[in-house]
Amino acid sequence: MYVFLSILILIASIFLILIVLIQNSKGGGLASGFSSSNQIMGVRKTTDFLEKATWTLAGAVGLFCIMITAVIPRDGSTSDQSQSEIRQQVNDAPAPVNPNLLGPDFGTSQPEEPATIPPVEEQ
Repeated sequence: MYVFLSILILIASIFLILIVLIQNSKGGGLASGFSSSNQIMGVRKTTDFLEKATWTLAGAVGLFCIMITAVIPRDGSTSDQSQSEIRQQVNDAPAPVNPNLLGPDFGTSQPEEPATIPPVEEQ
């Protein structure tokens, strides 16, 4: 079902792209080629058809996208397995040998004992 809906989204998207490219932004487009009034579909009918087809295909793509979320294949065992693998790797990781080798501390650590200044003797 997932593959079927994916194919429908792809086909509807391609048709939507083609119909949008056929239309002219100023209302001409494909309809501007039909100048005689004795055509089966007149100029106005062609633009109405293209507009309705655009809205219908856009709605179909949106609907198919919503429908495909319900049938996305979900396998719960893989997520549980990956979490257990991560926990195992964290537990097996060796502890750092010397935390000072990890990088400079830029003065974030406090000195263990404050420096004392010897008293000045008066002469």
